[in-house]
Amino acid sequence: MNKLLNEIKLSLSDLDAGLKGTLNITETMEKLAYALSMNQIPPSWLPLAYHSKKGLSIWMEDLILRCAQLERWSEEFETPMVLWLSGLFNPMSFLTAIMQITARATNQPLDEMYLRSDVTNHTDIADFTEYPETGAYVNGFTLEGAGWESGRNGEQGYLCEMVLKELSPEVPTIHVSAIRKKDRPTTGRYSCPVYFTTLRGGANFVTAFDIAMESEDTDEKGWILSGVSLFLAPE
Repeated sequence: MNKLLNEIKLSLSDLDAGLKGTLNITETMEKLAYALSMNQIPPSWLPLAYHSKKGLSIWMEDLILRCAQLERWSEEFETPMVLWLSGLFNPMSFLTAIMQITARATNQPLDEMYLRSDVTNHTDIADFTEYPETGAYVNGFTLEGAGWESGRNGEQGYLCEMVLKELSPEVPTIHVSAIRKKDRPTTGRYSCPVYFTTLRGGANFVTAFDIAMESEDTDEKGWILSGVSLFLAPE
């Protein structure tokens, strides 16, 4: 993040100096000015930036929120009650840390651990007043290819057919914990891929969460054919 912020500050400072005539206008400055005028992320920022398909104005708002979370985290030296996972450059490192902590606490090898994901029925972080006994609460996910039916009376929600005009519904806060691979539920769950953006595949892939389906008899093939996925950085 610091490298990205330094590049933004330096490049904008150079462009300002160039427009004022105190520096010669370079090709890099011209590309920066063009990108700014077209509401695009400048080419010199992209190599240091995180995955995103947002326009520049929305991307900047997102960047400010990411910095704010990191500042609060560093000042308080406590993991947020509900972590905005999308705000991390490398969310998989945080998820791996959950497995490492559990592996040490249970004296299990790390490669025998598996991430368990349980979707809560809450989207408001104010509803969470205590840390979970294990793992962490994370949010910032949207869904594509399906809808989400919230649970009732304390029951967990589940995947459902898409609701008309809701192309990317927000998924409630997820409780991520670590369990042994042999204890992983094998029925009633869809192994849902998690991506940074809707480009999917390749470097955009983060991990996979087991998401609850309506019943243990539901066949996940329908969700696979629908391309149901979770995304950290929706457009």
